[in-house]
Amino acid sequence: MNGTDAALGRKSSTASTLWKTILIAIPIVTLGLLIWLRQLEVNALRQRTVSSYGSVPEFQLINQDGKNFGSADLRGKIWIADFVYSTCPGPCPMISSRMSELQKPLEKTDVHLVSFTVDPAKDTPEVLRKYAEELQAEPGRWDFLTGPQSTIYNLSRNGFKLAVSEENKIPIHSTRMILVDRHGDIRGYYDATEADAVTKLVADTTHLLREQPK
Repeated sequence: MNGTDAALGRKSSTASTLWKTILIAIPIVTLGLLIWLRQLEVNALRQRTVSSYGSVPEFQLINQDGKNFGSADLRGKIWIADFVYSTCPGPCPMISSRMSELQKPLEKTDVHLVSFTVDPAKDTPEVLRKYAEELQAEPGRWDFLTGPQSTIYNLSRNGFKLAVSEENKIPIHSTRMILVDRHGDIRGYYDATEADAVTKLVADTTHLLREQPK
């Protein structure tokens, strides 16, 4: 091999190494960029103003352990609520799954989760306890409430300003999760069917935790 061939060989080897480095770097840089953009989105959400939509009225129902549970137990806490039922053939599994997703990012806070059944005739405490176990609900942090249907429907319509009704004996209810602050004021609504619902809810809850520390 003469000098020219050797030089060409070195250039070829250098070019090959360079391309390999570029091919390895592209996914790493892309991942870093995506993480950076995601963090920008979360920071922007955390800094936005959390509105107020009125207060939740006083209530008392029964939880999955058969114990009285109501607004008095939530006083001074930030909490997140939803309306579902255990035999729901529609959106309830997704709503409950979203609620379950909230447990991990909020595990080191005092934020409480509350699920109201809109089918209390079937959702006894025993049924709700099994439903809670299936969702791996943390005891003492996530309560599932049942009681008189009139009380629950009135709370949904007039307390949380959410639609609820019954057609052909099938409960029709909202897919929204509701954020409530330490003063019992509603601070946000989040549609569980939307892909970014949990991200927005965690961001606003984090904002409230800074705004209203223990």
